[in-house]
Amino acid sequence: MAKQVFGTSHVPLSPAVRAGDFVFISGQTPVGSGGENVGGTIEQQTRQVLDNVKAALALAGCELSDVVKTTCWLEDARDFPGFNKVYATYFASEPPARTTAESRLMADIKVEIEAIAYKPLAG
Repeated sequence: MAKQVFGTSHVPLSPAVRAGDFVFISGQTPVGSGGENVGGTIEQQTRQVLDNVKAALALAGCELSDVVKTTCWLEDARDFPGFNKVYATYFASEPPARTTAESRLMADIKVEIEAIAYKPLAG
């Protein structure tokens, strides 16, 4: 099966790409529906990012429960407790494998998350 891409972006990337039974979600940032960066606390930004991950997954017919791995970048490691508290509400049962690192991010944001989902194709 050829890869499938889902969604569009103002930068050269696809929000979601299916390759076989795996769906790869590009790094999501705290961008609201109007295209603006959502400011505020790490908790507010994490909620927006995970809502964006959820929306990108939906483009490819997936849900958060299909996520098997996330990679998360925090601008400041001191934000980890607040980030982790919100993250736990999105993955309350059988959370995916995860890597979290402190990193200088590409925009003035506190968090970015990419995800890999596993959802076998019917057939």
